[in-house]
Amino acid sequence: MIAWIGIGANLGDAQANVLDAVRRLALLDGTMVVETSGLYRTAPIDSSGPDYVNAVACIDTSFDPHELLAALQAIELAHGRERPYRNAPRTLDLDLLLYGDQLIDTESLSVPHPRMHERAFVLAPLAEIAPDLVIPGRGPIHDFLPLIARQGVDKIA
Repeated sequence: MIAWIGIGANLGDAQANVLDAVRRLALLDGTMVVETSGLYRTAPIDSSGPDYVNAVACIDTSFDPHELLAALQAIELAHGRERPYRNAPRTLDLDLLLYGDQLIDTESLSVPHPRMHERAFVLAPLAEIAPDLVIPGRGPIHDFLPLIARQGVDKIA
């Protein structure tokens, strides 16, 4: 299954943490990183702390969506991720953005990620590697780019 993973960090060496997350995704059994965006810097939204470094990875995985979520959370924990409160600054944040064209709404997982179409830090890197991608139940990502144009996002690598 093709899945899209949002990657972000704003504590510690954020850029190194994002790059290490991509490496760890590639090491998951039954998973291959197909493509990764460049790195983007953004100010925190609904959060605090230093600027974030963000990227998006496209993976091909044999994990079901809940197994993939558990694997993503294990990678976060390996980076010292803590969840003291909602939207707290973080050493690493991995979000399952899309899982094929599936719509998933369970207590532990919502796919597509509910706010991905509102966030420049998701859409800019996603548009870099998949400009024609369609968010299931929402529409093509290029339809949302004008709506997030005022959110500061800078490509840094």
